[in-house]
Amino acid sequence: MRFETTPISGMWKIHVERTKDSRGSFGRFFCEKEFESRSLVSSFCQWSSSRTLERGTIRGMHLQLPPSEETKLLKCIRGQIYDVVFDLRKNSPSFLKKTEVFLDEEDDIFLYIPEGCVHGYQCLKNNVEIFYFISNFYDADRVGGIRYDDPEMNVRWPLSPTCISERDQALPFFFQGLFPDLSRFCL
Repeated sequence: MRFETTPISGMWKIHVERTKDSRGSFGRFFCEKEFESRSLVSSFCQWSSSRTLERGTIRGMHLQLPPSEETKLLKCIRGQIYDVVFDLRKNSPSFLKKTEVFLDEEDDIFLYIPEGCVHGYQCLKNNVEIFYFISNFYDADRVGGIRYDDPEMNVRWPLSPTCISERDQALPFFFQGLFPDLSRFCL
């Protein structure tokens, strides 16, 4: 595995390095020792999958609020996405910075997203599937997020949005008076 830094502090692109022969290939997706040597979370209590039918669909921007924060390790296993992560950790050197990554089923790339970052993506093909390893149990009372089209994030989604859930459309904008007490929202 090869770990590549990103503009978000504590976020990594993890490249699977494959050994190839006449049968095909073999590569490690996860190694507890390698994660721990970088002080990364290495225990994932939930494994989840999201499947999206329609190209142009946006899912996000989501996170779990304290005390239910979660680190995510994710991979696009079918199709292609445009993935966006925005850092909401007040004490982070990358506070209010974002990173945008294209992920494809052929890439053999995982994203390691630390707690305190909102995350979302747009599907660039039909029938996309994302696989997640999640470090904390889901808490429906601690779900948070910001609007996919928040001007502070300034995301330029590659496609015109075709489908956005009602829940995601109802998420607040970050700096438009909806969060006068940033400490309530930012970790």
